[in-house]
Amino acid sequence: MGRTPIDVALSSGIVRGRSTNGVATFLGVPYAAPPVGALRFAEPRPVPAWSGVREALEPGPSAPQRASTSLASLDVFPVSGARWRRGDDFLTLNVWAPTGSRSRPVVVYVHGGGLVLGTKDAPAYDGTAFARDGVVAVGLNYRLGVEGFLPIPGAPTNLGLRDTIAAFTWVQDDIAAFGGDPANVTVFGESGGGIAVACLVTSPLTTELFRRAVIQSGHGSAVYSLHVARRTVAAVARVLGVPADVEGFGSADAERCVAALSRVSRPGRVDLRDEDGVDPSFGLGVVNPVVGDDVLPRHPLEALAAGAGADVDVLIGTTAQEANSWFAPTRLDLLPRWAARWLLGRVAPRSRALFAAYADHGPGGPGERGGEVLARVLTDMAFRWPSRQYAEAHQGRTHVYELDWRSPAAGGRLGAAHGVDLPFVFDTLHTTTGPRGLTGTAPPQDLADHVHGLWVSYATDGTLPWPEFDRDARGVYHLSARAIRREPIMPAAAFTPAAPHLQQV
Repeated sequence: MGRTPIDVALSSGIVRGRSTNGVATFLGVPYAAPPVGALRFAEPRPVPAWSGVREALEPGPSAPQRASTSLASLDVFPVSGARWRRGDDFLTLNVWAPTGSRSRPVVVYVHGGGLVLGTKDAPAYDGTAFARDGVVAVGLNYRLGVEGFLPIPGAPTNLGLRDTIAAFTWVQDDIAAFGGDPANVTVFGESGGGIAVACLVTSPLTTELFRRAVIQSGHGSAVYSLHVARRTVAAVARVLGVPADVEGFGSADAERCVAALSRVSRPGRVDLRDEDGVDPSFGLGVVNPVVGDDVLPRHPLEALAAGAGADVDVLIGTTAQEANSWFAPTRLDLLPRWAARWLLGRVAPRSRALFAAYADHGPGGPGERGGEVLARVLTDMAFRWPSRQYAEAHQGRTHVYELDWRSPAAGGRLGAAHGVDLPFVFDTLHTTTGPRGLTGTAPPQDLADHVHGLWVSYATDGTLPWPEFDRDARGVYHLSARAIRREPIMPAAAFTPAAPHLQQV
């Protein structure tokens, strides 16, 4: 079958996509007005209606950002899409839908990138396989970095989350026009997108906007109080040479703001440790959602413990070796122990004891390099343990998984690193396969069939082939082994402040 034009009438006007082999694709469909001029630091506004037919054949612009398409020897562009496509109209989304269908389940993907980079248009996020399997897939852009997540005095907070809520609302209003069922929506995100989804499960502004949530390599603990986040605001303002308020930031164009945030993001530039001495990002970033506004009135774990999001089914998980993504390609895993201990001391209290807890029980024994120990510490502290805390706090139906397949990339040292799960979920292994690819030269297609099938099944009716998570049984489903394993309490638990209103481990 060839490509044929296909028109869909939305509440704002008619969009024209293309249909290929039973899948209708619409790219760059606006869900909010362009966030420029007076709207740059304002809440998202409705899309102005248009007359005639608006073509939705090209992805369009992305949010302002600065990023490389490679990480040392690895090509990470397929899973980050991190390239600034300049243009004002970037609050848009992509839709892939099976042609001629009605009332199909819907998945809405929030891309990752530490809330400072990324786009809906990364090659690995192509939703064709979901549509092929009967699910309407949506991917969205949102404001990043300075415009999206810095709590600038005089501007609304959490604008990136507000954009995401606006996109979820658009899905409720318009997804039926593409054959989707607005009453059967699953939202999912990875990394920064996983943090966004984890937070929004608890938000009073998302009631009845989605039925299920999948949180990949994200959790609800990566949030800042306002006074901590304002340290980054002050630091960026100093680099820009402007007052630390909305007028000052408004006088600096997006190019300057992106450059200033990039400069401030260098390790050690901003101390983001809280009153417990913990940086919830553990030095991996300087931007997170803030707590205490109408989007997130309470810390997400406190809100979960009080019953927020109990009506939303949650599937949450991580990769087994998250931090390898930063350590293996850059050879930071070869750091000596003294250097690794020093770095850990910059982001965590009791760092010597924490380092020793992992060094004393490591797979490499006394000869394990400091960087390898530090990677395991950060994998648990920044990803695995807080995701388990989230699962324990959620009062509704909850399942936990872990990706245990180890990529042979980066000289065989990448392993089950951050982001390796994405091409398996989207069934897009072809985008990450090759000598510099994230998944090496011969990744297992049967695992992609399995993982993608699980996500399709979950989005369709919530079905998963393993029991719900229980804090006593601690059953975690390992995707490659296809087995449930009882997971012991991690050493990280003893070094993590108790989640608000939750029982201490």
